[in-house]
Amino acid sequence: MPRKPKVWMAAPTRRPTPKPSPTEKAAITKACEALITETIIPKYLPEIRPTEFNYPVAIYGKWIGNKYRFITKFKSEAPNRISPEFERPYARIDYDGPDRFSVWWHRHTGEWRCMHEDKSLTEALHLIVTEPYIRPPV
Repeated sequence: MPRKPKVWMAAPTRRPTPKPSPTEKAAITKACEALITETIIPKYLPEIRPTEFNYPVAIYGKWIGNKYRFITKFKSEAPNRISPEFERPYARIDYDGPDRFSVWWHRHTGEWRCMHEDKSLTEALHLIVTEPYIRPPV
């Protein structure tokens, strides 16, 4: 059976991603850091317990574009380690507009999955704490 000929066509245009203003970004960062220090660290990393394999040493967040990622930092003291420290993100919130966020979960395969869309900042942060799939890998 003969193949269909290839045809050139225009690619669909991507919609621009909204970026938070510096004041919004500062307020979001402050709320996320408060959540990390007051809720996530006491619940999931109350103390650092070194083991012979990888063990968590810190939980923090950082901005990448219009996304705020929640990251666990690991340390390894094994003799055959590739690197003494590495980071693994486990959740993120995407800025979709003024007080509109989507909550994403980082699978063990390295793929991001959207769990919730169109949430306020307080709702998104509450979901990061209460959703069973979204938790630090400790």
